[in-house]
Amino acid sequence: MPIWQGSPLGRSARLEPDADIAELRQRFMATFQKFAPPPSDAQFKPAQLGPIKGEWVTVDRSSANRTLLYFHGGGFIAGSPETHRGIIARLCDHAFARAFSVGYRLAPEHLFPSGLRDGVDAYRALLQKGVEPSSIVLAGDDAGGGLAFSALLAIRNGNMPLPAACIALSPWVDMTLSGWSVLTNARSDAQLSWDLLFLTARHYLKKQSPADPYASPIYAGFRDFPPLMVHAGSAEILRDDASRIGDRAAEANVPVSVEIYDRMQHLFQANPELQEAKVSLQRLGQFIRQRAGRAPAATAAQ
Repeated sequence: MPIWQGSPLGRSARLEPDADIAELRQRFMATFQKFAPPPSDAQFKPAQLGPIKGEWVTVDRSSANRTLLYFHGGGFIAGSPETHRGIIARLCDHAFARAFSVGYRLAPEHLFPSGLRDGVDAYRALLQKGVEPSSIVLAGDDAGGGLAFSALLAIRNGNMPLPAACIALSPWVDMTLSGWSVLTNARSDAQLSWDLLFLTARHYLKKQSPADPYASPIYAGFRDFPPLMVHAGSAEILRDDASRIGDRAAEANVPVSVEIYDRMQHLFQANPELQEAKVSLQRLGQFIRQRAGRAPAATAAQ
């Protein structure tokens, strides 16, 4: 049974408190290696937005009038634009969009808020290049989903023009690990565990508070945020991180759609053969098309 379909049999052994960064990164890389490859029409071009490295992702249906600023997952300590090419390219295909996948700095070599600063700098560079904020959507998965919301918070608080929308796939937005599903889904989550997230959070934050809104945007006020869409699986320990985003957005009268897919695991969209993954990507793509940019144009030339 694929790890995305709710089997606890794929669970890794419990991590010891003294597990080093190499072991933690290996846990994430083992998951990345199970991701489906990108579609055949996907193209990847290394680039920089201002000082921030990353890569442009396009497919045949990409439009230069609709841009995703994407933050890959990996618990703030692992991953890269390359590890998440399949997910990003498929999202571009459904959204008729191009994406800049941000190669933000990772912990523990670069502590919080280094990655967040990289995300905001990349957004600022997009604006300086003349990209309309109404054509930009912030996006991410896992820790990258948390970074997307943290960047949105910093953009709003810095009085910068807001993007058209923000989407997240299985986001990690609470580094205090206070969501009830962290306990109730401990046996059903085949990929993540409390000990893995706790140890990675320590590497990311060091002595900073895990309740800092820029580290855990679930503790921020969502006033004036653009429309949001969040998808997660019912079997993952981060399920409540997703549902609580809906609560925070509703409190601030921000348009929001939170969809929890029955029996699905963390980042199930990485297996495009699953029917639920197809539905999720179609829904996310439709949301992006309705809120950002104009009608599809020719493939963007970078």
